[in-house]
Amino acid sequence: MSFQRTKNINLSPIKQIELKASQIPDVISLAQGIPSFDTPEVIKKAAVKALSRGDVAKYSLTLGLPDLRETVEEKLAKEGMLYDFQSEILVTVGSIEAITASLISMISKNKDEILLFSPCYTSYQEAVKVAGGKPVFVNLDEDRDWQIDIDNLKKKISSRTAAILFANPNNPTGSVFPKKDLIVLGDLALKHDFFIILDEVYKDFIYDNLHFFTLASISKLREKIIRTFSFSKAYAMTGWRIGFLHSDEENVKEIVKVHDTMVTCAPVISQYAAIGAFDYAEREIDEFRKKFTSRRELACRHLDKLSNFFSYQKPSGSYFVFPKLLNESDSWKFTLDLLEKAHVAVVPGVAFSPSGEGYIRINFGREEKDITAAFKRIEKYLKNKK
Repeated sequence: MSFQRTKNINLSPIKQIELKASQIPDVISLAQGIPSFDTPEVIKKAAVKALSRGDVAKYSLTLGLPDLRETVEEKLAKEGMLYDFQSEILVTVGSIEAITASLISMISKNKDEILLFSPCYTSYQEAVKVAGGKPVFVNLDEDRDWQIDIDNLKKKISSRTAAILFANPNNPTGSVFPKKDLIVLGDLALKHDFFIILDEVYKDFIYDNLHFFTLASISKLREKIIRTFSFSKAYAMTGWRIGFLHSDEENVKEIVKVHDTMVTCAPVISQYAAIGAFDYAEREIDEFRKKFTSRRELACRHLDKLSNFFSYQKPSGSYFVFPKLLNESDSWKFTLDLLEKAHVAVVPGVAFSPSGEGYIRINFGREEKDITAAFKRIEKYLKNKK
């Protein structure tokens, strides 16, 4: 007996790096996408109150707590997205469960290709494979700040295309996709009959006064759009494992079948914490954004000092920068050597699909002292290699 189904599925390279880093003393990790902040106190208090009331010991409805879904509905409406909390909002175990459940529900024998912008978040391609699908990579245009190459995208669409899945802002590049390009994607989805799965977990961290646009605000696309959101990044709640998706009622009706089979419901205590986040923690998001803005500038200044070793596009969103290795071609080899010799953890660019080879991803969401200390180690490592 063997596990044939999972032979071609890999543990996330990000997790592989963190596992290796955990075995080395005094490592500074700029790898996994965890913000440095603790969960805000107002969110903790909401969870503690629910715990003290005895409200968290039992399952919620599979769709999630009605109070949370209603809160989500109100939040979405303020952002121009109209969805019914009773039938069009599903509370999930973070955004990756929402994405995986959506993929499992839509992939079929004849519609098994999922378009992924490349570079893309490393777990997307594995989620597609878990769902029985085939990842099809569509390279972003690095010369235009990692933007969508519409002509290349059109060439990759086929009769087997079930969906396109992407993060906006993009992970790992930090690029933000403009409304005009997103509108083209929406038109293509209608024309060729495929879904668009939106992962907008970094939407609250956009810089330089850029405007953020979501396709989920266009009513004619609601049957084609599945939008996911996680509380992990915006509210510093990665350990709470809570998020949601919203879509047309008929889509949610199918996705919830998979969600119920996998998890029954999202953690109830985390659902109450999520209510507290939406009700009371907007000020904290503003503070996080200010600090990330400062840390972005810090990371870019350090990279500028190392211009003989790296080139990069300044990220417009998220808390990642994706520098190119100017003197290296094997990002895994570089990353492992950096970890072993300098005790700094970053993520190899090839983890984010083939076009990411020759790059690394750096998380500037960590404390400024850690960013500076890590870059001092990186600088010493690079200069000793010369």
